[in-house]
Amino acid sequence: MRFMRVGPVGRERPVLYVDGRHFDLSSLTADIDGEFLAGDGVRRVREATDLPEIDVTGQRVGAPIARPGVVLCVGQNYAAHAAESGATPPTDPIIFYKAPNTVVGPYDEVLIPRGSTKTDWEVELAVVIGRTARYLASPADALGHIAGYVLSNDVSERDFQLAVSGGQWSKGKSCETFQPLGPWLVTADEIGDPQALRLRSWVNGEPRQDSSTKDMIFDVAYLIWHLSQYTVLDPGDVVNTGTPQGVALSGRFPYLAVGDVMEVEIDGLGRQRNALRDA
Repeated sequence: MRFMRVGPVGRERPVLYVDGRHFDLSSLTADIDGEFLAGDGVRRVREATDLPEIDVTGQRVGAPIARPGVVLCVGQNYAAHAAESGATPPTDPIIFYKAPNTVVGPYDEVLIPRGSTKTDWEVELAVVIGRTARYLASPADALGHIAGYVLSNDVSERDFQLAVSGGQWSKGKSCETFQPLGPWLVTADEIGDPQALRLRSWVNGEPRQDSSTKDMIFDVAYLIWHLSQYTVLDPGDVVNTGTPQGVALSGRFPYLAVGDVMEVEIDGLGRQRNALRDA
């Protein structure tokens, strides 16, 4: 199943998307959030038989998960991206946090921060937690704690991240609007193998990234298991799993500027389009 949130910022309504048709979920839940996932919301939607169909033409599409408690991110999880960043591939997952209030919709504007000269794009597979994950016994247990997957763009400001960071990356990751998500939250059963998805990105229509999640250093199951040994993952939390090579940090492409348009896409998870403007 594919879940969406449609409407103005702060007033989005929960929607089920099926084969080009949209169904209002307001009778079942106030929102697509941690409470919905923890309360067996996916099963309740599956069993519903009288959901009203609605027309969402012309309406804003919001991020498909509301108010994540945390946005956890994995750095340098593709060997080629680590190399283009000038780093040795990690032997343990590199973890950093992104402020939850960075989350915006898949077609919303993204703001280039004041003083920024190195705003960058990063297409990523994001995991949405469906059941509390705490001290999981093994990676084999992890997939059962995943509600679904979301297309993510881990927008970054590289000077903020690296030059004036004091060694922590979150300063360059937590600028407003730096976390487009969506258009859909796609349930795990519909995606199947999360290590067999193609990821791509474009800037102003020109190709940038083109890779596959099979090239991750640490796969999805391992990451969720690993994180659960250090922190509790709650329903509705979002985990970005890393980006492949082809970002501006590589030196092969210019950084983003006002008026540019980023597009990112992952098989089965849809496509985003975000224009850049000045904060």
